[in-house]
Amino acid sequence: MSYADVNGIDLYYEEHGSGQPLILLHGGLGMGEMYAPILPLLAKERRVITVDLQAHGHTADVDRPLRYQTLADDIAALIGHLGLAQADVMGYSFGGATALRTAIQHPHLVRRLVLVSEPCQRDGWYPESVAGMEQIGSQLAEPLKQSPMYQIYAQVAPRVQDWPVLLDKTGDLLRQDYDWSADVAEITAAVMLVYADADAVRPEHIVRFYQLLGGGLRDANWDGSARSVNRLAILPGHTHYDVFASPDLATAVIPFLDAPSLEPPAPFTP
Repeated sequence: MSYADVNGIDLYYEEHGSGQPLILLHGGLGMGEMYAPILPLLAKERRVITVDLQAHGHTADVDRPLRYQTLADDIAALIGHLGLAQADVMGYSFGGATALRTAIQHPHLVRRLVLVSEPCQRDGWYPESVAGMEQIGSQLAEPLKQSPMYQIYAQVAPRVQDWPVLLDKTGDLLRQDYDWSADVAEITAAVMLVYADADAVRPEHIVRFYQLLGGGLRDANWDGSARSVNRLAILPGHTHYDVFASPDLATAVIPFLDAPSLEPPAPFTP
């Protein structure tokens, strides 16, 4: 359990296991502890670093808005703080957007990228999901004190009284429009997209996002020689709200993270 002084923020992180580093980024209003159910699986043969992003969990807020671009800069600075040349980065929802921006803004720092339940543009969410995001704000501070998210926050937050501020800043962020479709071309890491089969992200957007990464554009050939280096997984029996803690998620991403090479096989020559 440590803090990294990066970009004017004391960023809380924990390390588990050893091996190839994997940075885990949590969902909105959450913290690194969200991954506790699958952490033993992920850390069995790798060095897992869970992070509490600005104003979340153990990390105190600072005088700046919540923006995915600045959160991504924090993760890049953390990679430097840890003395790493590169790291694998996996993020869910809010953390997925941060992971995506990290790979776009700092491509040389990300070896493999896993995005869980995250679109590359705002209208990739279902309209009802967007409507819910637009309601987030301090007016929900008292009702949400009955939620598990607040119960955990209240136990570890440096300033529990900042809960309404976190809600206002999160709501302000979620109301910002974004479309990073063109920016996807900046990513040099191999990418895996993971969604629940009953996700908050629209299936047609999932397909488009995968195609932007070069996947699903053609038949892969019988020997896989035309296969994209990037991957797509749809996990059955899950929703946006439980997929991050499912062993199915770990089972899906571990082979992608462990693969020594993601290049397609050489074409068969008789």
